[in-house]
Amino acid sequence: MVDCEYCGESFDGEDAYLDHLADAHDGDLGAIDRRRVDNRVGSDDGDGLPLGPIVLGVVVVFALGLGVYVTQLSGGGADEGVTVDGIEAEPLAESGDAARLEAVESFPNRGTQHVQQGSTIDYEQMPPLSGPHYGSTVDAGFYEETPPLGALVHTLEHGAVVVYYDPAALSNESRASLREFASAHTGTWRSVVVAPNPSDEPEASFVLTAWRHRLYVDDYDAQTVHAFLSEYLGRGPENPVR
Repeated sequence: MVDCEYCGESFDGEDAYLDHLADAHDGDLGAIDRRRVDNRVGSDDGDGLPLGPIVLGVVVVFALGLGVYVTQLSGGGADEGVTVDGIEAEPLAESGDAARLEAVESFPNRGTQHVQQGSTIDYEQMPPLSGPHYGSTVDAGFYEETPPLGALVHTLEHGAVVVYYDPAALSNESRASLREFASAHTGTWRSVVVAPNPSDEPEASFVLTAWRHRLYVDDYDAQTVHAFLSEYLGRGPENPVR
């Protein structure tokens, strides 16, 4: 059986699952699921050129180009040869492991109102967990510079998890793992954003945040990140999808 990460429905096989993604979740698919659905559609087309190999070729070329970009421009070369845990691409559980999440802190909702883009917002918690925010959001991904906090809070409202890291504490292994988490979860209402902590003196090496929830992590652990995502990803107040 294959369980849908978007709605939880189960399917007898991969083909049936991909057909479901194309029909029911076309607008929410991340890059990985989009390629899988496109390959499925191409394999069902009996006329003309075989689309599957063509799509695969395009993906390979894109991946090579992305590798060059990461190595030359984004500083990603430090991750080369690093082996990640493997749990980064694992399906999420219905809820997170309680033992790993016992230190999660929850805070009151500080509001959802939109304010003018670029305006100064005084957040009670830092990094912020709720409150006034911009109309823009932040795409899933690993960032070397912190995006505007007003846009990150709106992204939390959409159901994202934002992981803040202290650059001084980031290892090659934790960087590679966090990149994998951000690549695996890219949906509009269930994305993972990784960015430097905006505080000059961070309270912890890593701060996992969701709407109204926060977990300090001193020693990076992919299993804990996965548990936090299982508990909170896709469950923002604007449009819960899990």
